[in-house]
Amino acid sequence: MAKQSAEVGVEGLKKILISEERVVDEEVQAKVEKLITELHETKHLPPKDPDAQRLDHGFHFFKTKYLTHIQSISVNLQKASIPSKPLGRSQLQAGEAFVGRNIANMVPQFDQLRHTEIGAVIEYAVKSLQVDNILVMGHSRCGGIERLMSLPDCAQTYDFIDEWVKIGLPAKKKVLQEAGDLPSEQQLTLVEKESVRNSMANLLTYPFVRDAVVNGTMTLRGGYYDFVNGSFEQWKMCTH
Repeated sequence: MAKQSAEVGVEGLKKILISEERVVDEEVQAKVEKLITELHETKHLPPKDPDAQRLDHGFHFFKTKYLTHIQSISVNLQKASIPSKPLGRSQLQAGEAFVGRNIANMVPQFDQLRHTEIGAVIEYAVKSLQVDNILVMGHSRCGGIERLMSLPDCAQTYDFIDEWVKIGLPAKKKVLQEAGDLPSEQQLTLVEKESVRNSMANLLTYPFVRDAVVNGTMTLRGGYYDFVNGSFEQWKMCTH
């Protein structure tokens, strides 16, 4: 089933690449397809490189110093009553990261007419700041993913939120195909993680991101904070 999901992801990306006005080199397209396939087939990547290890150590520091010892923080995080602060959880300092936040931490596909504010954040980070890494961070008890899972059977509708979280529909579809018999809470967790991988794949539809990744000057990373169980997972996409 993982292979089928990877094939779906590759085919979807092919359509986007073909629809672009500029021609994508066959070698570049082959590298991108390989990255997408590896991303869908990799469930968890233990941190090995220095940047991944730093993120892992940062979460471990937060967990041992705050999450484990301060009961109020632990309880509130598990109830999702405190918004996630990525810099604080990873121990990155001010100025070390350029942060963009939105509902469910999703990245839409490249589109110059829709979601331009997200495109502007990514473009500024890549072209102006020339960042080495882009990290998509998901977390447990995500209200945006919970909303995605409830669509379309919702009594209450939203003008903006519902359309936005539909960016994660490929993640939801994949999980329902592979784990449709699991309890809803477990499905929610799986979609929270798969949505991160979906956003990582969507980042490759941005020409300037794709060029940097294929050329080996940038790494795409995915992370997932589980504040209920006190764990942190990572994924990585790069050509070097």
